Amino acid sequence: MIRIERTALAIAAGLAGLLLTAAAPRAQETETEEMANRARLLQTLPADAAKRHFGTVKAALPGAARTIGSYAKGCMAGARALATDGPTWQVMRLSRNRNWGHPHLIQLIERIAKKAPQEAGWRGLLVGDISQPRGGPMLTGHASHQIGLDADLWLTPMPARSLSGGERESMSATNVVAADWMDIDPARWTKAHGAVIRLAAEQPAVARIFVNPAIKKALCRESTGDRDWLSKVRPMWGHNYHFHIRIACPDGDGACVDQDPPPGGDGCGKELSDWLAQQHKAYFGPKPPVSIDKKPPKPLPLSAMPEACQQIVLQK
Repeated sequence: MIRIERTALAIAAGLAGLLLTAAAPRAQETETEEMANRARLLQTLPADAAKRHFGTVKAALPGAARTIGSYAKGCMAGARALATDGPTWQVMRLSRNRNWGHPHLIQLIERIAKKAPQEAGWRGLLVGDISQPRGGPMLTGHASHQIGLDADLWLTPMPARSLSGGERESMSATNVVAADWMDIDPARWTKAHGAVIRLAAEQPAVARIFVNPAIKKALCRESTGDRDWLSKVRPMWGHNYHFHIRIACPDGDGACVDQDPPPGGDGCGKELSDWLAQQHKAYFGPKPPVSIDKKPPKPLPLSAMPEACQQIVLQK
């Protein structure tokens, strides 16, 4: 898995070089932007595209919870929706219908939210994308989040009031990374940010947490006492507005393809330095030429998904 994560570094760097010619990563699109993007995509998306099928299903498939395939190529049945409001959480971007997950993940989010005020000084969670009702590839956004075991938690604490529907669709999460992408922004980053990420990482059910390399740098610098939890916190492109939690395949789910555990150590050495250097280069180094002849990859057809996923998404 070390090899895979190093490959991810190389891919991320290449992707960054292509994407950063215009602007920095944004927070989640507003409802208006998201719906416009979906409408444009659906006009040209092949009828057999897997993301067309999974991205337009409105409800979960009833029954026992099952995860099939991998984090970036799979699906789920028996998903549970996180309630849009809880004592210490609120779900954002409700129009996306992405507050579905494996029951184990939903229970974990609720536990973290319950502990956050007292143990991290974090009033509550604003929850971003989890997964679609039956998982699978999404019309917009994530490559992962396909099997109900991933969730994005905003780097903005829950306010002391219930947000309106309009606010949940339009307000931005907080970018806590500095303009040079080499460290956090001290005007926005607080001890509570580090504390809530640590709280999540210390939950036994959490296998990985993805954060921007600049955030990992701050966590490495500020961590005191036991540092074992830092091994779960992995640097990854983007993730400057939210942190991404991932749990392992549930016991007994033989069709779920898991990852190896993260490598040992706190991850605060050369690997992190390499991520920071690549990120900085992507923003401020020479930009690669853009080929006008290169065609985008064809969308994954439904037939390329695991057979069980084909059945799950088509079942009424």
